[in-house]
Amino acid sequence: MQFSELVDAVRKNPLDVTITEDWGQGRASFGGLMVALQYEAMRAQVSSERALRSLAVTFVGPAEPGVPVSFEVEVLREGKAVSQVLGRAVQNGQVVTLVQGSFGGARESAVKVDSLPAPDMKAPEQCPLLPYIKGVTPEFMRHLSMAFAVGAIPFTGRGTREMGGWVRFAGEVAKQPLTETHLLALIDTWPPALLPLLNKPTAGSTLTWTVEFVQPLPDANTLDWCKYLAVIEHARDGYGHVAANLWAPNGELIAISRQTVAIFG
Repeated sequence: MQFSELVDAVRKNPLDVTITEDWGQGRASFGGLMVALQYEAMRAQVSSERALRSLAVTFVGPAEPGVPVSFEVEVLREGKAVSQVLGRAVQNGQVVTLVQGSFGGARESAVKVDSLPAPDMKAPEQCPLLPYIKGVTPEFMRHLSMAFAVGAIPFTGRGTREMGGWVRFAGEVAKQPLTETHLLALIDTWPPALLPLLNKPTAGSTLTWTVEFVQPLPDANTLDWCKYLAVIEHARDGYGHVAANLWAPNGELIAISRQTVAIFG
């Protein structure tokens, strides 16, 4: 199924959505897709005047492809400017993904600080693409494209503290305005920055993930290349802490990400 088809499915009936195997990531469904669909269910319960400011995600367990998922939503509080919303993705009676979202309307403020500029990178067409290879790369990679500009690819043993490049949806996707839903998938497309430090395939998974959005979003579409850079801040004892940013094609900062990653090797 295409990304847009799954988004339509959760909009029609968030309590009964089946993610197809082409969105698999090992034995689980792609985490970025799970959060994107949970966000869609949450978005429907909040006024459109309140933009998504941040999400805090815990991946409790793997969501199995091909098995129905219920994307449940609870509005915790509606304040004068901010809504706090809790989302639970439930499969076989168990919570598999937990998402807490903060939605806030704009307000007057004397404070205004521009974001730091995007780093310089080679253009996407000058960077090597990570191809979809059945049985080698995750299944969901058939729907997304990555062009490496910084660091090394996973499991080469040549990684550095930084990893990044460009990311977008694959060409068969219809051109659409880029929304927070799309961005959640794009940000999580990139593998944990720790994996290039390993010299053989090793299991790894995200434990927790926070994403903050810079509003309003810049004008971009699903076929545009967005720039991504992740920095390892610390890693030891099988856990790593990684900070990352995503920029629009025009260089505007879109999102700020932070992950705690478990590495089994």
